Amino acid sequence: MNWRKLLNALGPFLGLALVTGLFSLNAEVREVFLSTGNFKIILTQTVVVAIAALGMTLIIVSGGIDLSVGSAIAFSGVLGATLILKGASPVAAATATVLAGAGIGLLNGAIIGGLRMMPFIVTLGMLGVARGSAKWLGGNQTVNFPASPINDLMASGGTLPIGVWIVAVLAIMMAVLMRQTVFGRYAFAIGSNETAARFSGVRVGVIKFAIYGVAGFFFGVAGLMQLSRLRQGDPSVAIGVELDTIAAVVIGGASLSGGSGSVIGSMIGALIMAVLRNGSQQMGWPTYMQEIIIGLVIILAVGLDKWRQSRAS
Repeated sequence: MNWRKLLNALGPFLGLALVTGLFSLNAEVREVFLSTGNFKIILTQTVVVAIAALGMTLIIVSGGIDLSVGSAIAFSGVLGATLILKGASPVAAATATVLAGAGIGLLNGAIIGGLRMMPFIVTLGMLGVARGSAKWLGGNQTVNFPASPINDLMASGGTLPIGVWIVAVLAIMMAVLMRQTVFGRYAFAIGSNETAARFSGVRVGVIKFAIYGVAGFFFGVAGLMQLSRLRQGDPSVAIGVELDTIAAVVIGGASLSGGSGSVIGSMIGALIMAVLRNGSQQMGWPTYMQEIIIGLVIILAVGLDKWRQSRAS
């Protein structure tokens, strides 16, 4: 039995158990923190980051990165809110919201794959372009729209919101795409050794274009969930979500160097991030303390990634 592989596979689950256990040690917050109602809140809070993490997993596996996630979520949400306000049907508004995210992803992919530019630089630039476009579209203010069926996607009733089940369906789809298709195998091959993949006949530029487009689709769905949750389009929303998303993927066992990663790991990583934020709030810690903790977790996750690489080499 390969204990290293087993530990890597179980690592995210052990991390989730550790974080949950630590917050449960406090008797004053244990009853509320471990309640069914709070777990439903945690799952609801996980939706946006979890969906974005699905797209980011594909990108990181291919050896790329995307810093424009938060801005793509904001722009797609503002677009959807604006369309509803102007009388568009819920289906049309939801479709446009998702396609807006996909469009941003395709634009990133076209520049990265076609011009062979660094993903870090391209998506950093797109972060500003998409955020500025969201502010322009919304008139630099929130876009409030009348009641819409879109709001029901993240509505908290007696059961879990529809958005949680959407995450489960999309996770299964992404797992199949990455592990059971030629496209998924090409993504892993490019992340492992792009030069070797190119010499093997893989059309790297085309695959990267598709990778960022598929990821953009997931960012658009995350924007739709954010729109449903806020019930308004906010051009200033989702600032820093890209960091939570990248952290979730790396905590889940993916390597920032590319070539490794899993959907289930990323989903557990997103859940760990949500538990950290929820537990910090239950403890009554100030916002700056939560930011410090999340920052330390990101550093720790990257450190573990480097350690895994050194052990593997």
